[in-house]
Amino acid sequence: MFQEMKKNGKPIWVPTTFRVEDHVIVPDIDYSNIENPDQFVEDYTSNLANTPMDMSKPLWEFHILNIKTSNAESLCIGKLHHSLGDGMSLMSLLLAISRKTSNPEALPTTAATRKRVDTNINKDNWWLVRRFWFMIRVMFTTFIELFKYILTLCFMRDTKTPLMGKGKRNIPPRKIIQRIISLDDVKLVKNTMGLKINDVLLGITQAGLSKYLCRKYVDEDKVVEKKKLLDKIRLRGTVIVNLRESAKIEDLANMMAKGSKSRWGNFVGLVIFPIWIRSEDDPLEYVRRAKSTMDRKKLSVESLICYQVIKLAMKILGEKVVETLVRRIFDHTTLAFSNVMGPDEETSFFGHPMSYVTASALGGSQALIIHYVSYVNKIIINLAIDTTVIPDPHLLCDDLVESLNVIKLAASEKAVHKMEV
Repeated sequence: MFQEMKKNGKPIWVPTTFRVEDHVIVPDIDYSNIENPDQFVEDYTSNLANTPMDMSKPLWEFHILNIKTSNAESLCIGKLHHSLGDGMSLMSLLLAISRKTSNPEALPTTAATRKRVDTNINKDNWWLVRRFWFMIRVMFTTFIELFKYILTLCFMRDTKTPLMGKGKRNIPPRKIIQRIISLDDVKLVKNTMGLKINDVLLGITQAGLSKYLCRKYVDEDKVVEKKKLLDKIRLRGTVIVNLRESAKIEDLANMMAKGSKSRWGNFVGLVIFPIWIRSEDDPLEYVRRAKSTMDRKKLSVESLICYQVIKLAMKILGEKVVETLVRRIFDHTTLAFSNVMGPDEETSFFGHPMSYVTASALGGSQALIIHYVSYVNKIIINLAIDTTVIPDPHLLCDDLVESLNVIKLAASEKAVHKMEV
């Protein structure tokens, strides 16, 4: 597809022809002279991310690197413009063209989101009262969250920390780095504490960022003073929320089909999420705080309302005004955060077994963008970092991994203590 301008100035999509050679690129590289393949791939990916796309042709391309790294035998790196779709749309495309390694005719599977059913709804005479009270809580929570949203748009900024972006007009250059952690470790914490995967991932993020910032404020003479300094930090992230009702594998794979329950394109909401930054002795407290925040956000329909407001503003005021509003949200917050669910079984891509899948979205003035992508028994942490603000991105990534290890150890000790009791 290609963008063309209507007479009224609005862009539309029209069919176009293209040359595969312009979009599927196999660079001529002498791999035998590369001493550190992982570093080479990191540099290649970062350079690709910072190179503007050619707007005169369809906005997608794939780079194939026949180089063995510590995690894969070779790599296929895709670069796609966000106008083509959000993370869930692009993941659905990957699912639609992939097959199970164990069964080349079958689609890969994911842990589809299941809606809770209230089995007690007709078991007593208080269900109507409970539903009414639930609606009151939803309306009140939504009002509070939208009020905070408006304050952020107007003047409320995050505290100036070593993670805060410079608010540049142009998108800053990014360094793309990643780590692979065990999904089983995350599930151990999840099952021990009775949480969701998202709760644990947010808890890891809070612990990792706290550890990083605590090191940056190491010049403080007293531990108490350092704790007070961290207590005063207001640090928030913009979280991308998928607004599609269905998450079944069949609906995702058939997203492009006419009449599909899942919508192709960009159907996401933008939520402002507080990140709890503390110097905490109990590592599990980061996860408990994450669950508390998650529960409050789940009561709010902030994401859906913001999507509808942006859509309406786009029609009435135009894309320039919407771009300015979204830019202010990014300028006033510290980071962007997203979690995409991938296949939970070994998957092949045109006959080639996949080792892992990861993704990142580059945009906005925030100096830190964190993406978590699951694949089988792995979770891939992907960071897109403005190195003019964060000069030691590998250290920050190590802090996230180390935080998982500390939280897992604490959860294991808690589980052993429960068994003994």
